[in-house]
Amino acid sequence: MKFGVIGTNWITESFINAASEVEGFTLSAVYSRTKEKAKEFAEKNGAEYTFTDIEEMAASDVIDAVYIASPNSFHAEQAITLMNHGKHVICEKPMASNVKEMESMIATAKDNNVLLMEAMRSTVTPNFKSIQENIHKIGSIRRYFASSCQYSSRYDKYKEGTVLNAFSPKFSNGSMMDIGIYCLYPMVVLFGQPDSVKANGLLIESGVDGEGSILLNYGDKDAVVMYSKISNSYVPSEIQGENGSILIDHIQDMTKIEIRYKDGTTEDITVEQNKPKMYYEAKEFIELIERGELESKVNSHANSLAVMEIMVEARRQIGLVYPADNK
Repeated sequence: MKFGVIGTNWITESFINAASEVEGFTLSAVYSRTKEKAKEFAEKNGAEYTFTDIEEMAASDVIDAVYIASPNSFHAEQAITLMNHGKHVICEKPMASNVKEMESMIATAKDNNVLLMEAMRSTVTPNFKSIQENIHKIGSIRRYFASSCQYSSRYDKYKEGTVLNAFSPKFSNGSMMDIGIYCLYPMVVLFGQPDSVKANGLLIESGVDGEGSILLNYGDKDAVVMYSKISNSYVPSEIQGENGSILIDHIQDMTKIEIRYKDGTTEDITVEQNKPKMYYEAKEFIELIERGELESKVNSHANSLAVMEIMVEARRQIGLVYPADNK
């Protein structure tokens, strides 16, 4: 399968390295806004073709599918252009800036009979599947708690006066969109859309959220989500049931999963994940195409849309508006 990539940053390189371990993956083309950067990245990663025009790339027959890792605000327009030319798309999270963009992307995928999948890596890992298979052991679920707080090196630059993409509203960025989504997506896959959302967040001077928290209610259970790009947290995430709790070491990667029962016993339900972090999403995407399926059952359109609806409501409550919201 011939892949193109959009974006020439470290995450694109991570995807290429991981996808290269999946049978059928071939890197064919690189898109960048500048010829020099596209050529340099293509030569480094063994791609034969380069593009600086998205329409030209979309119309080309040298690619079957594209991995998009451009800034968030570009995702929808680029994905729609590619899908309108029959290309399958795996798009970095968050897949869009808002609900309107995501609905347009999903409609375009369906109109063109192509696969569109959000690149949420954690929910397609063996350890997330282990959680799904073992969650019945802890009885009635009463609380989901997820924390993703990671001090960003880019915040040091921000404090020095340089606003990089990670802290710019122009690119539909900030703490919730960047890492808060890691807490929300597994929750939606496991429990669906909540009945209510209550958000708090700290807006920094650039106009994005540096950190935040969301309380979500499901009627018979609640969820507590914390995220930050301006502080660290070292506590695990947890799913609490009446008979025990599932502890998750890192919600992004899920490398250690343990059940602690109320009688004091423990059960390690970890599955070995010896592949690169992004291998499982690449594998899911490629295998779906090979089977002729147009939607992931886990990273589904409905789940992606539900997560985006939560984030848009949370943004409304804390007053976080992106330029993309006014288009």
